[in-house]
Amino acid sequence: MIQPADLQQFIAHWWYAYDNALYGEWSAMFTDDAHFTCRTDTGTTEYEEFVRADVSGRDEVLAWQTEHRKGSPAPLRHCAENVHLVSVDGDQAAFRSYIWVTHIVGGAPAPLSTARVTGTVRDLGGALAFSELHVVLDTEDSTVLGERRVS
Repeated sequence: MIQPADLQQFIAHWWYAYDNALYGEWSAMFTDDAHFTCRTDTGTTEYEEFVRADVSGRDEVLAWQTEHRKGSPAPLRHCAENVHLVSVDGDQAAFRSYIWVTHIVGGAPAPLSTARVTGTVRDLGGALAFSELHVVLDTEDSTVLGERRVS
């Protein structure tokens, strides 16, 4: 059964490996049938084409991730927060979390983005791997909750 601490460790490993372009570690972190999506919450930014993805299969996911990372800032830091299990069913578990992304501007860390991250991990004989990973970048201005549109 997948434990919360194992999920937290796995997600932390992914973002560290992603930020530091440790490409050799990525392959084992996705199942053969992995599905990855990425988009903004508004779909109206100048960089939609750069962030938009809907790819399936480990090779396609890794190809998109690699090209996207090569076109992104360095250093880049994705900090996973509020990672939690939503459900566990045998050898797989659904999760939700946030990410806080920073880069360096003028020699100091600067916010780049935040996002909601959801997905499913599968236990492949003692090692977790993403079977689903979905990132929705926050681009909509914050407003009073009671006045917000429901999404």
